[in-house]
Order: sequence, then C-alpha cells, then structure tokens
Amino acid sequence: MSDSALRQDVIDELEFEPSVDATGVGVAVHNGVVTLTGHVGSYAEKNAAEKAAQRVKGVRAIAEEIEVRVAGHAMTNDDEIAARALSIIAWDARIPGDSVKVKVQRGWVTLTGTLPWHFQRAAAESAVRRLSGVAGVINDIAVKSPIRPKPQDVRDRIMSALRRNAELEGGAIRVLVDDDKVTLEGKVSAWSERGVAERAAWSVPGVSRVEDRLSLG
Repeated sequence: MSDSALRQDVIDELEFEPSVDATGVGVAVHNGVVTLTGHVGSYAEKNAAEKAAQRVKGVRAIAEEIEVRVAGHAMTNDDEIAARALSIIAWDARIPGDSVKVKVQRGWVTLTGTLPWHFQRAAAESAVRRLSGVAGVINDIAVKSPIRPKPQDVRDRIMSALRRNAELEGGAIRVLVDDDKVTLEGKVSAWSERGVAERAAWSVPGVSRVEDRLSLG
C-alpha cells in the first residue's frame, strides 16, 4: 500500500470514529509510519485517535504528537482533578485501596505506587484519562507480583495462550523469560496482534515487566 493510500485510510478511520473530532487532527505518513498532529479537546479523545490509527491495516508505527487543548469553560483546577482521580480509582473494585498515589500539575496526572497485576495498572490509567480537564497521564505505577514461578512455566503458559488465540499465528512469536521479565520477539501481521500478544504475557502470574520487540511484517 502506498503512503498516500494509507494516509487516506487513517483519515477515513479518524472521521469514522465518533469519539474523535477529526477536524483538528493532521495525518502524515512515511514508509508506513503515521504521524498524528494537531489538537483535540481532551486526553480521552487523544487516546481514541491513536487507537483509531492503530486499527488501520498497513500502519507500521505511530508518532503521536497531538496536543490537548481544554476549552476555557472546561478548565479544571489541579486539586479538583486530583480529588476526582483519587475518587474514581477508589471506586474501582479492580484496584486495591490506597495502592495508587496521584499528583497533578497543569492538568498532567502522574500515577505512582505498586500493584500486583498489570491489568490493575491499566485500569487506573484508563479511569483517570477519561476525566475532564486531564491534559495527559504519566503512569509510573510499578507491577510487583508476589508470585515467583519458574521461567519455563511462565513461557509455557504464554505460548499456550498464544496458540489458543484465533487472532495470532503463535509460532511466529518467540517468548523469552528472565526472572519476572518477558520479552516478545518475532513478527505479527497487524498492530492489533501486538496488543493481543502483550495481554497474553501480562496475564501470567509472576510477570512484572513485558518488553515488546515484535515487528510488523
């Protein structure tokens, strides 16, 4: 696919996504690498634009340079954002109480703390980035599992999960395990498959770090 055709596909997908106002988003493509520029009204919209671009077939990588411009009437003080963030995290049954700390500076939310599972870390970020007034989220929450299985057991469980998944050609992915760190290598045919492979790795007890070295091809 040519860069011009891919650019049009990305533009069409952004315009198709109802949660994104595509009029403020610019798209450039070079050798399959998509650069998103411009501005949107919220961090949630910025995230939705990136995910829309990821869905397009042929996208090899994304450089996301979209700016969040919160309208004057929607501006929220940092202390109010922090209070809302703490409240929404506390109400999430997936996240252990008092495990996540929140700092807000000029609309940018920084999350810190330690959780036993990656899905809890992702849940905290997902909840906060939807809040009004948030300009960006820095997720510095560490994943520390109390479980310490054998590396071979971790690898076997991940490979079994990859083979079960209908979206993946599991044999094209190599899984390396070093203590609590998993490294994924090989090739996948679509961006979405990288996400599937990462979720499989994070779902195994004992995994605290995942490095995605998968390439599209």
